[in-house]
Amino acid sequence: MIWNVISQIAGFIGALCLLLFGMNMLSNGIQKGAGSGLQKLLGKITGNRFYAVLTGIGVTAIIQSSGATTVMVVSFVNAEILTLEQAIGVIFGANIGTTVTAWIVSFFGFSFSIAAMAIPLFGLGYIIKYFKKFRIHNFAECFMGFALLFMGLGLLKESLALGPAAARLFTTINSWGIGGIFLGVLIGAIITALIHSSSAMTAIVLTMAANGSLSWELSAAIVLGSNIGSTVDAVMSSFGASVNARRTALVHVAFNVTGTILALLIFKPFLQLIDFIVPLKPSENITTHIAMLHTVFNICATLLFISFVNQIAIIARKVIKETSEEKDEHYHLPAILPHSRISADLYSYQIQTEITKMSAKVIEMFDSVCNSFVNPQKANEENDHVKYLENYIDEMNAAITEFLQKCSRLPNANHNDRQHFSSLLHVTDNLENLSDETCSLMHTVRKYVTDTEYKTDSKRSHEIMDYVESVRIFFEQTCVYFTIGSSAEERLSGEAIEQNIDRTKKELKKASRKRLESGADVKEELNYMDMVRKIERAGDCVYSILQCL
Repeated sequence: MIWNVISQIAGFIGALCLLLFGMNMLSNGIQKGAGSGLQKLLGKITGNRFYAVLTGIGVTAIIQSSGATTVMVVSFVNAEILTLEQAIGVIFGANIGTTVTAWIVSFFGFSFSIAAMAIPLFGLGYIIKYFKKFRIHNFAECFMGFALLFMGLGLLKESLALGPAAARLFTTINSWGIGGIFLGVLIGAIITALIHSSSAMTAIVLTMAANGSLSWELSAAIVLGSNIGSTVDAVMSSFGASVNARRTALVHVAFNVTGTILALLIFKPFLQLIDFIVPLKPSENITTHIAMLHTVFNICATLLFISFVNQIAIIARKVIKETSEEKDEHYHLPAILPHSRISADLYSYQIQTEITKMSAKVIEMFDSVCNSFVNPQKANEENDHVKYLENYIDEMNAAITEFLQKCSRLPNANHNDRQHFSSLLHVTDNLENLSDETCSLMHTVRKYVTDTEYKTDSKRSHEIMDYVESVRIFFEQTCVYFTIGSSAEERLSGEAIEQNIDRTKKELKKASRKRLESGADVKEELNYMDMVRKIERAGDCVYSILQCL
């Protein structure tokens, strides 16, 4: 007897793991095949809340994971790609999109046997994996995951054929009335939080209901509870994230909990509405009833709250306030730690935003150098500011480099992803080198304009200022290429600019040597040549960044 129980529990755990693995592989396969398209779609969401809801429905229905979508949303809010208001709309839509899995399981898992097709489907996916030339190999995991999903579902059906004792337990729970309903909600929330998948929880409920182990009322309660448990991914992804990311996770939890409470307040009428919509009685068509309940619940909750998106955002901002830690002078990487359930493209999209901010800090350093030539009396102040920026950029470089190294080790990162991460690593490293050169240049500029007979209107001053400005413009152009891409002609143009910077260095040093031969101040000219050399090295750093793009 005991061994039978142990065997059934072990079979259930194995079947559940296979089901979860299949869902995860299916989601990864679709994300790999879609490339950066899904992330770009999320990144282009406008202020239209209905478009945001539709986007959430579409993305979640495609990747078959509301958890993955909500982690993406929290990450995008964290990286300041989405606003809190836009994220709320996507979360509403993600809850509707996740109901697609219930319909797939309801139609294909119980209407006819798909187990016979699972192994050929897995084989097809394995073969496609080697067709890399046709660029369809990224969809291989999609087919293999779909096959494993239904193999797991078939095993789940067998393992959940409960004995008379277990059946009596569920009958007893169901007889507790409202207490049994609340217990069902609690069971659904806890198990979903543990397995990190409301879709898998729904599949378990559908299987047990089809076997006759769960009543219609208890099945509905567990499905409602799974909506609360599904928020665990958003909560976990918000740990250590920005204040807006935490607000997004809070909205997700509050939305699902409030919706579930409202559904429980009108539980009997709500079930009667589902009975009215779905033909046949629950006992004759229970899987369709459960799938319809899951869908109608999320649609009704979205329609109820969609008009109050701005008000919800205001409440979230009041509940979670910005702390002093978020306002301090040290850099905090606003990116969610790499998560194996999310496409690697998401992380490159986030980190490119951070590298753009890093570039802006370097431009700010150039501005300080230029300001020191124009206003020598502020050179010491500008020098202190450049030192602060250089330290801040060092912190950015360390955080971004560590993050990119973690991303390159993600199991779902393909060859192209790893190459892209490597390129971003080189860009970040060269930006840090450029900041070092600019800081060193600022130190020399400060000595030059404060310790010598510096005149802002002299020919020599105009030459050196023009030289700095040429490198600054070259860097600004390179930053634009990093953001929108560059053509072969633009890269050749960059090479010509770099060669011109080298020629200018030789001309300025030659002119300085002539002044020395004519009896000019040695200390002043040595500082001048030191500035010229450092400006040229800064130009080399910019050209190295251009070569990485």
